[in-house]
Amino acid sequence: MSTNALPPIVDADTWQRQLEALRAREKAATRELDAIAAERRRLPMVRMPDYILEGEAGPVRLAAVFEGRRQLIVYNHMWFPGEKWQCGGCTWFTSQFTRLDFLSNYDARFVIVTQGPIDEALAYKRRVGNKMAWYSTADSPFGADVGAPPGGGFAINVFLRDGDTVYRTWHSSGRGCEQLGHNFALIDLLPYGRQEEWQDSPEGWPQSPAYSGWPEPEDIAAHYGEETA
Repeated sequence: MSTNALPPIVDADTWQRQLEALRAREKAATRELDAIAAERRRLPMVRMPDYILEGEAGPVRLAAVFEGRRQLIVYNHMWFPGEKWQCGGCTWFTSQFTRLDFLSNYDARFVIVTQGPIDEALAYKRRVGNKMAWYSTADSPFGADVGAPPGGGFAINVFLRDGDTVYRTWHSSGRGCEQLGHNFALIDLLPYGRQEEWQDSPEGWPQSPAYSGWPEPEDIAAHYGEETA
């Protein structure tokens, strides 16, 4: 790893030409994302059972988690029983979302559902300073049915409510969740990018093992948790 690696230095005209060539590809990617979103809006949906989750105020039907809205985004947060610190990636990802009231304008809500017992989940939320609404699926098959079983990974699921009936409209996991956040969008703008070994970078660019730059849950808690408030 070099600490002195630099991009080539060119005159302003050369830089502008190369920037415009890259921008053409960026705009093409934007149009492709628009086309993907259009296809997403045309996906069929699957009717869901009448699940009961556990919220801060007690048991709640899945349809009630919408709080009167018609659309719901759920982030399924990984959970490790008995551990003080939960998944670092999930903790970092969800720490981004601090102002979600704008979703009401779109008849939507965004919440976290985890396999952890609700009391432990809420305690963890406070410990790391998370601002989202949390629900537990510890006593429900909901998590397992939407791709986030006990001991399993994380996921994003989207639902549509028609009266008291809930439908599942979209799902993704892994890097498919990146599009929801700004963390990696900001990092990918930087000349050195994520600095992870799997990325295609010029010779001499700083690179480290995957995830090595990600903050740990303890770091998130130190910045945002209740104990630091």
